[in-house]
Parts: sequence; structure tokens; C-alpha cells
Amino acid sequence: MGHPFPIREIARQAGLSEATVDRVLNGRGGVRESTQREVRQAIADLDRQRTQVRLVGRTFMIDIVMQTPDRFSTAVRGALETELPSLHPAVVRSRFHFRETGPVQELTKTLDRIGRRGSQGVILKAPDVPDVTAAVARLAEAGIPVVTLVTDLPATARLAYVGIDNRAAGATAAYLMGQWLGDRPGNVLTSLSSGFFRNEEEREMGFRSAMRTRHPERALVEIAEGQGLDATQYDLVRAALERDPDIRAVYSIGGGNIATLRAFEDLGRECAVFVAHDLDHDNTRLLRAHRLSAVLHHDLRQDMREACHIVMRAHGALPPAGPTLPSAIQVVTPYNMPSQATS
Repeated sequence: MGHPFPIREIARQAGLSEATVDRVLNGRGGVRESTQREVRQAIADLDRQRTQVRLVGRTFMIDIVMQTPDRFSTAVRGALETELPSLHPAVVRSRFHFRETGPVQELTKTLDRIGRRGSQGVILKAPDVPDVTAAVARLAEAGIPVVTLVTDLPATARLAYVGIDNRAAGATAAYLMGQWLGDRPGNVLTSLSSGFFRNEEEREMGFRSAMRTRHPERALVEIAEGQGLDATQYDLVRAALERDPDIRAVYSIGGGNIATLRAFEDLGRECAVFVAHDLDHDNTRLLRAHRLSAVLHHDLRQDMREACHIVMRAHGALPPAGPTLPSAIQVVTPYNMPSQATS
């Protein structure tokens, strides 16, 4: 396993002992395959970050913990690693802990493991449930600042939230939906990945409130718990369409949009308006193909930069700043795609 990095550096990146890393690198056996994968991933992360590692300055190890579909975690990883060279005066190194779904106990085990081995900060996207609240409190007690990303945990000991005003985003989606549907009849399908993510709940509340005020005649049909994954999303959307022949539009709060459109097509149904969130790889392709009406987007690079700055300020590496303001909500159509949008 060729690499230019000291064993100590690989061990720190992987969160393993130097002895374990040495066994893996020298093929001595007696090490689980999952641990070998962690070592390989640590070397790959170090290789991507080597330009930043060479910068002179204070070094911060930040853990990014997210429960989210791969398409979004990939976008977050790319946004952070693009921003790493600009994060002066400190050198920021990152460890990634991504999962698409699973029991919340596995997520809290990850947070507790970070607390035991140490970290300068955690950037967290997690469901708003009591077990996560308790795990964040344990991190705070250990002196590890936590910054929530995209979805907030306001009742926890987190240091700050970075992301958009989700109620405003939902109301924006309702405004666009009403304008584009006009006088055409039809109900609107609202799709959440899970009812346990506060950002999705707030988007749905903002959307529902604005639709009730501006378009009380239009029925909203909600589906949830597809986890933003295409396989489960397809079944949920198809069942909703079969139950309600009047659904003509979609507000996708939690993703799985390729599957949603496929369900419409397989039933020979038209989706007249489709508003989604985030310019990940899937949504960028769908928007360019004019299969989405608009995507409500926010600058992930700016969000990741701000999250790292908050951690650095917590350790005195940057001067204090005022409260973190919500990220700007961008309404992106096929005609104003950002230049950095994923192809």
C-alpha cells in the first residue's frame, strides 16, 4: 500500500492506533477488513488534502458526520475539500463519517467514538431525536464544538447552525408553485425523506402555510420516510399517484427525484411543476434536461467555510464574529446554473 505519509499521520486521520495502522500497511494479518478500509480511506483523504497539509499554521482536525444520501454527502465532501486551501490562518484536516440510513444508535456511537479519541470540532447533519441530543451534549462536555449543517438541532448544546432558513425556503417553493401552476387544476405532492429531520419539517411547514394562504383550494398530498433513496422513493410516489389521479406537481423536500419522475412516467402521468432542493449531481442533470422546474440551492462551499471558521473561532484561532446569518436561498433554473454546478 504505497503512500508518502508517516504512520502517525495516517493513524490520526483514521482514528486508529499506530500499531494497527502498521499491521495493515505491512500486511501482518489479524486486522478486520473494515479496519483495513479505514486505513485505505485515511490515505486517500490525506492524498486529496496534501496541499493543505503543507500549509504552515495551526492544524485542526474536524469530523464531518452526516446521515444523508450519497449524492449529498459527495457534494459536501467536494465543497469542503475545495475550500480547504482558503481556510487560513489554520490548516484544517477532515475525517468523514457518512451513512445513508440506519438505526440512530449507530450514529450516536460514531459521535461517542469521536468524543473518546478527540477532535477539534464536529460538523453534523443528523435527525432531531433525543439520542442525538444526548450525544451532542457529551461532545460539548468533552470540549468539542458541534456545528449543525443544513438541518438544525436547536435544543442541543450545538455551537451554531449553518444553512438556509428552511421555513423561508418552503414558502419560496409555494410561491413558485402557485405562479407556475396558475389556474390549472391539480394537487401537489410533497415528499420528505424523513419526519425526523428538522430542516424538512420546517420546509414542509413553510410550504403548507404559504399554500394555505395563497392557494387554499389546492390539496397537498404528503409522503415521507423514503430516506431520499430511489428504491424506496419510487414505491411511495407510485402508490400516491395511484391513490390520487389529480396530483400534477411535486415539491421534493427530501430528494429521490429520479425515482419520482420515473413513477410519473411509468403511469403515463404529467408532472407540470417540479421544485426540488440542492444542486447535487442528480438534480443538476435533471435541471439541465428541463425535467425540474427549479432547484432551491445554497452555496455549500460558503457553508462549509463558515462552519470551519466557527470551529476555529471556538478555539481562538480567529477573532470573534457576530451571529451566523442564514445562507442565501438561490432559485436556480436551467438558464442560470452556477458555473461550479456538478455536471
